[in-house]
Amino acid sequence: MNARTAVRLTFANPVSAAYLTAVGGSIAVASAVTLFADDPGFVWVWPALFTMPASGLVAAVSTSLPSAVGDTATSAFLIAGIIGCGLVQSFALGVLHRSLRTRLRGSFRPRRG
Repeated sequence: MNARTAVRLTFANPVSAAYLTAVGGSIAVASAVTLFADDPGFVWVWPALFTMPASGLVAAVSTSLPSAVGDTATSAFLIAGIIGCGLVQSFALGVLHRSLRTRLRGSFRPRRG
């Protein structure tokens, strides 16, 4: 697999595009609420839930960061981790979409006769 195929699987199929739209939209809304609201509450739960299987590992690693790193660096690590998890899962969805399409395309062949 070359880089062009990987980019196509990550961004250019309908399943991956819908997933990335949901993740990106939730990150944009969470960022806007954090910037403009007095109390953002638990708004960052939604991006974490959209990327959940992998973002749980990122959250576990961020809790083990030393306290000398600071809150800003920990928050940046979590946001970058959520974005990275979204891209990895988008690629996995693209691979799954392609494999299902090729399997279904091969099984339904029209008969001649």
